Amino acid sequence: MIMKNKKIWIAGEALPNMPWQERPEGSREVMWRYDSNPIIGRYALSTSNSIFNSAVVPFKKGEYNFAGVFRCDDTNRRMRLHVGFSRDGFNWDINEEDVKFSGADAEIGQWVYGYDPRVCKIEDKYYVTWCNGYHGPTIGVAWTTDFETFHQEENAFLPYNRNGVMFPRKIDGRFAMLSRPSDTGHTAFGDIFYSESPDLCFWGRHRHVMAPAAFEQSAWQCMKIGAGPIPIETSEGWLLIYHGVLRSCNGYVYAFGPALLDREQPWKVIARSGPYLISPREPYECMGDVPNVTFPCAALHDSQTGRIAVYYGCADSVTGLAFGYIDEIVEFTKKNSII
Repeated sequence: MIMKNKKIWIAGEALPNMPWQERPEGSREVMWRYDSNPIIGRYALSTSNSIFNSAVVPFKKGEYNFAGVFRCDDTNRRMRLHVGFSRDGFNWDINEEDVKFSGADAEIGQWVYGYDPRVCKIEDKYYVTWCNGYHGPTIGVAWTTDFETFHQEENAFLPYNRNGVMFPRKIDGRFAMLSRPSDTGHTAFGDIFYSESPDLCFWGRHRHVMAPAAFEQSAWQCMKIGAGPIPIETSEGWLLIYHGVLRSCNGYVYAFGPALLDREQPWKVIARSGPYLISPREPYECMGDVPNVTFPCAALHDSQTGRIAVYYGCADSVTGLAFGYIDEIVEFTKKNSII
């Protein structure tokens, strides 16, 4: 369904019960942080070392209104995925048991590691993509209807790849995904690419979307970039919130900002913001297992009001929440575009 707010068209259902906090009085920020961040601490599970870079969606189950797949690194420092549910989007009950995928080829289905999930609803299924260990990082794909049973498909790509983010509707009759080809380590490069599939098994029609910006233009995204939450369709294009990395004299700094992609040819960039929306500033973003990281993986939005709530990992340790209005972010993107 496409609903109309007062300024632009926004695809999606009304979500009046989404988590929300008004902009602080006197603030001129386009996106502002929840004043009780982090919403999920690193020790929320009995075996967790950290909980971050996780994905949530609206999902009704008994008393719960939201479901999610969470990156939970355990005290062995193994990267695992866990399911969680929430009544209000702020407070989460995360399963102690990690996700078990079924149905995959025995070789593909052998778990090595998994991290940085995204969840995308397409028609009546919820598709999970994550960085899946198979002779290096690649993109795992699975689907569920109940967040209890997860049916694993073939990996989308060869190693090495990260940040697999699906679009919430088919493009010209095919599934569509953004990804970031990489290498085995902390890649010092990275462009965003677009791919399509008729069946979730064979992916092709690969197209380049965008590269890191020039340092002189937009330094926060000058080393590498990667797609973040599921893109949101608007009358102005697909709103993509993505992370960018600056290699500073004190190490990598992860921030995030917005871009607009063409609705029918999403590999074509309409606008791309020079300024970031959120960059490490608060103690929980600047101090942790990996300092100076704000890494978005999910967003909830209300098509009626244009409200958006972005879930993001903080310093690879905890989970934060930030708020904004889609129409303001779209206008900010166009006004400050470096395209």
